[in-house]
Amino acid sequence: MAHWIDLDTPAGPVRAWRADPAGVPRGGVVVLQEIFGVNEHIRAVTERFADAGYVALAPALFDPVERDVELPYDKAAYARGGELRNAVGFDRASDIVGAAAHLLQSEGLRTGAVGFCWGGTLAFLANTRHGVPAVSYYGSRTVPFLGEPLRAPMLFHFGTRDASIPADAIERHREALPNAPIHLYDADHAFNRDIGDHFDPASAALAWTRTLDFLADALK
Repeated sequence: MAHWIDLDTPAGPVRAWRADPAGVPRGGVVVLQEIFGVNEHIRAVTERFADAGYVALAPALFDPVERDVELPYDKAAYARGGELRNAVGFDRASDIVGAAAHLLQSEGLRTGAVGFCWGGTLAFLANTRHGVPAVSYYGSRTVPFLGEPLRAPMLFHFGTRDASIPADAIERHREALPNAPIHLYDADHAFNRDIGDHFDPASAALAWTRTLDFLADALK
């Protein structure tokens, strides 16, 4: 059963949506939200990782500034989500991610992180700052952090029609991280989110397979 738990973090208490697999876990996965909170979509992704055999934990990264945030996908929500993201900041969010990973590791689980959009950049920071193998889906704010060296395996997914991550930004990833696989999809931003116009089922399915293969190898 998936449920909310309370997570102690350097940023204070944070809720996290936890989903456990039916059998013996293959490892742990920290699922990192977009700017819309740990909403129904992120909870569903978390449960999908549990169905794949992982203990999955999605910390509510906005909790230090506002609790119970679940935003829709409209213009006002984008603006509000951006405000909350900026209020939390990358450093505080990264501390929360580290606490979530530590909880899973304390249960004896080899742990990775998978993040989407803002969470995609936080997945990168989970790697560089906490040594966690990570998968970044269209992390549009990672370029300023590319000077931080990787400490574990890393995988990137980008859409070639994503205006927030132009080709030159992707090339900067290649130059800075030559050993990290980068997969490109004929898709827009948020192609994995099965809500809204940007969802691309074929790209999402392929990226999901690649993500599970990556986790199986990185966490073995």
